[in-house]
Amino acid sequence: MEKNDLNASSFAEAIHVGRSSISHILSGRNKPSLDLVMNIVDQFPEVDLYWLLNGKGSYPKKEMIETPAAQPVAPTVKKEDKIETTAPVNPPVTPSPDLFSTPKPEITKETETLIKGKNISKIIVLYSDGSFKDYFPE
Repeated sequence: MEKNDLNASSFAEAIHVGRSSISHILSGRNKPSLDLVMNIVDQFPEVDLYWLLNGKGSYPKKEMIETPAAQPVAPTVKKEDKIETTAPVNPPVTPSPDLFSTPKPEITKETETLIKGKNISKIIVLYSDGSFKDYFPE
């Protein structure tokens, strides 16, 4: 808001939300919704989404200086006096790590002891109001 010399009212208008929404966020009463965050990024392209969500990175957003590299093209092939080219050759894509699966637990000396005979039979969670909950692992 400061960078663009906007007050809360004009900022709310710029990102298409009610003035009270901005007021509640600035006072700490509410947290911004995903729609509000996306409206900010859409209306102010210099705002880096990662910076906005995590406070890390840079503001304003650093633009990429490099131009994208041209796609390499496979060699031409002569076939019955007609020259044909194949589709662009794309570099191999490495799969991104699976962020949603549960990682396999690392076996340490403590877990090894549990495996050798001292298994957990009951877990009790005590709450500050004096109540509790029992859990029985399978």
